[in-house]
Amino acid sequence: MSRSETILKLVLRLSGLVLLLAFPAALLPVEWMAATHRWLGLGEFPASPLVDYMTRSASVLYGIHGGLLLVLAHRPRRFRAAIAYLAGMNLLAGVALVVIDVRACLPWIWVIAEGPSVFAFGVLVLALLRGLPRDQSEG
Repeated sequence: MSRSETILKLVLRLSGLVLLLAFPAALLPVEWMAATHRWLGLGEFPASPLVDYMTRSASVLYGIHGGLLLVLAHRPRRFRAAIAYLAGMNLLAGVALVVIDVRACLPWIWVIAEGPSVFAFGVLVLALLRGLPRDQSEG
């Protein structure tokens, strides 16, 4: 196994595990979400069915993404195309998240931490894919 493949597997696994932590957030009581919202300095939590739905469904989708990364980490050569697609989508999502976060008036620490880290993940994964030997079945 090449060094790139070893690091790629590690990066995908670590990212997948972090994203899996979003699953329990989908089950948080609204009062806990409201307390976290206040603690982050975002004011009062806008309690509504749509906000409740969006926060919970976002958590579920982040968790699903994490599970997928764990699956892809097992055979990165075989799943090269899917990994490249997700890395590319992370590049786009990183830029989009900066725009969304600024428009939503989130704290600057949030803006700086979220979008750029998602973008950097995409760059790192694409760089590691370049050093990954081709699978024999790829032809």
